[in-house]
Amino acid sequence: MRGIWFIVGLLVLTLAGCASVRRQETLDTEAVLAAAGFYMKLADTPEKLARLQTLTPRKLVPHQRDGKLYFVYADPDVCTCLYAGTEQSYQEYQRLGLQKKLADEQLMAAQDNLYAPMDWGAWGYWPW
Repeated sequence: MRGIWFIVGLLVLTLAGCASVRRQETLDTEAVLAAAGFYMKLADTPEKLARLQTLTPRKLVPHQRDGKLYFVYADPDVCTCLYAGTEQSYQEYQRLGLQKKLADEQLMAAQDNLYAPMDWGAWGYWPW
């Protein structure tokens, strides 16, 4: 019986970790959207909330309105809002996203170098 509870506990911890990662990824995306000039619109009425639930969640989707192209990012879980922007905002989002990706890769490379294993054999017997 303990084995079953142990497995259930591991499963719960794994799911909680996945939810935490998804939340952080959503927050990171929304920060870049805001920096790119997207406007956040809260789903602060039942009608808006119902409409938000019908949109593709956590994905930037193009929409036509009044003959103009807009991009919409729906977040029904974290902020219960959507981000809307123009084609210019979308291009800026792409540019900022690329910059963030490069910065993240540079950080990972720096961390890899920092924690690279030391060749202690070259130093002889340890400790001196």
